[in-house]
Amino acid sequence: MSLVNAFVQELENEAATTRRVLERVPADKLAWRPHPKSMTLGQLALHVAGAPGVTCSWAVPDVFEFTGGGEGAPQPSSTAEILDAHEKSVASTKESLAKIGDAGLHAPWKATAGSQTLFAMPKVAFVRAVVMNHWIHHRGQLSVYLRLLDVPVPSIYGPSADENPFAART
Repeated sequence: MSLVNAFVQELENEAATTRRVLERVPADKLAWRPHPKSMTLGQLALHVAGAPGVTCSWAVPDVFEFTGGGEGAPQPSSTAEILDAHEKSVASTKESLAKIGDAGLHAPWKATAGSQTLFAMPKVAFVRAVVMNHWIHHRGQLSVYLRLLDVPVPSIYGPSADENPFAART
């Protein structure tokens, strides 16, 4: 199996899990945050929804230049907006992976801000660390937000306190 196909298969599996988490985000709690320094529930959910598509697009060129910055995370107005962003992000990630290709995954990549190099690594390492692991990390944060709001947390890699796909069914 090619590297791109392996990443796409993993992306699809993680996207299904992520969708189950995003579907639980209560629209009436989008402005809630657990701490003043934390993103709101809506901001974090939208970040989880969009992160793979945005970050994978950075790996299409061999050098990505960060410009500007400091903008706050956007605040969604509905759970439907978050789910739509998730679907678009997954499709965009697949498109970016296809553009990069297996040979391109072995190419060096770097992110810069002016003359400063922020990151430098092979594209395959970037896809693993930033596109996938970063996304999964924030999904974990989102599951904690749900728990703090007493929203049932879906099974992610195994049973949660609220959902056990391995339990006997009667």
